[in-house]
Amino acid sequence: MALAEDFQAVIEELPDDWTDLELDLRLADESRYVDAAVYLVTCNAQPYSRHDWHWRLRVAHRFGHAASAPTTHGALKLLDDAGIAGQLAVREVREGRVEINPLWGRPESARQEFRRLRAQ
Repeated sequence: MALAEDFQAVIEELPDDWTDLELDLRLADESRYVDAAVYLVTCNAQPYSRHDWHWRLRVAHRFGHAASAPTTHGALKLLDDAGIAGQLAVREVREGRVEINPLWGRPESARQEFRRLRAQ
């Protein structure tokens, strides 16, 4: 199965309130490491050094400091299209977290706009 399809299968199995997802990616052919790095830069993949797995991918659902699921899916699709095979492993899933934004000192119009944007 292709990497993008594997990733989509993982996403579909998660509960709706998942917030963070950490995946490890191992390339089948290590000689394609630099090629893969070019495609994975879009989802800010973190390389491992001296480890069995090659990359750590952090994915955010609705908020957070990680790549979005569509961006990660797109990067993995680029790997598939380039013929770079690999394997994904789910390392950690966090769920049930809530976004917190300091709204003190902001006018009520800014608070209402924030609530309106997050209600969608």
